[in-house]
Amino acid sequence: MTFNLTRRHEGHEGRQGPMRQLRDLRALVPSCEIKLGAAVAAALALTACAATQDAAAVAPQAPGFLLGLWHGFIFPVAWIVSLFMSGVAVYAVPNNGGWYDFGYFLGIVVFGVGARKSHVVYRDNIINVRARKID
Repeated sequence: MTFNLTRRHEGHEGRQGPMRQLRDLRALVPSCEIKLGAAVAAALALTACAATQDAAAVAPQAPGFLLGLWHGFIFPVAWIVSLFMSGVAVYAVPNNGGWYDFGYFLGIVVFGVGARKSHVVYRDNIINVRARKID
């Protein structure tokens, strides 16, 4: 019996081996640098959508940090009431900008709706087995 060692895949001339397929697949997948660059470009493009407020539009008596904190805390109730009454809003406009927003965020996340813990289940394993005496 003789073997032809020059042709490894006899009868499979059109097929590629698994390593060749893997190399071809890696050529199609972008590198980490390209992915990172695309993510940074997308983040920069999205910052153009950020809302801004003219500093001259802020009145001295505009709601600030403490009212933002309060409005964030009462957000769930204010939202339900705003569905039925057109004079009630969940966010004060105009406000003093960043400090009101920060208070509003803290009011919702830390003190308000977002402060609730997830459901915690306590499980006590009590095993009542008589011990055997080992001789």
